[in-house]
Amino acid sequence: MSEGPSRVGIMTTLDNRPNTALLVIDVQNGVVSGAHERDTIVGTIAALVDKARNSGTEVVWIQHSGDDLPSGSEAWQYVPELERADSEALVHKRYGDSFEATDLEDILAARGVGHVVISGAQTDACIRSTLHGAIGRGYDTTLVADAHTTGDLTEYGAPTPDKVIAHTNLYWEYSGAPGRVAAVVPAADVDFTAEVPSS
Repeated sequence: MSEGPSRVGIMTTLDNRPNTALLVIDVQNGVVSGAHERDTIVGTIAALVDKARNSGTEVVWIQHSGDDLPSGSEAWQYVPELERADSEALVHKRYGDSFEATDLEDILAARGVGHVVISGAQTDACIRSTLHGAIGRGYDTTLVADAHTTGDLTEYGAPTPDKVIAHTNLYWEYSGAPGRVAAVVPAADVDFTAEVPSS
């Protein structure tokens, strides 16, 4: 995994976007109820949220809805261990990529964000889609290695969840795009207070 804090080498292609935001994606009852190491991952995300808040970093919450996750249902609600502050943005989505058909880009632009730190669920769906959606739109993108999870889909031919997570961390570490950085760091090394170098 990448060495050092998550902001090392930031060089987003977006103009006047020096800030970072933590994205908390789909940590909802119906999404993570059977997820790999659910309690540990949720605890790690909660600590990340606290770290972001304490440093004055934006926290943006993403909440999925669909046929199997009806808006307003218990399954659709965020897990009780995580509470969004009234001042923190909430993005409702219906597709894997958190940018697709949502106001996420407008929210990030208004806050001068050019670097997103990604956590949540599920690794092999909305996390991967949002990583690619972000870097394709010009963002520097940090995946928090131990703050994303997924369910067991081995009956459909998928690898076990631990391998899905490990592989996602591995391939994102070696991803990138011109003028943008893709990084993978453990939660303990995410440094929201580090100075962002100018583009």
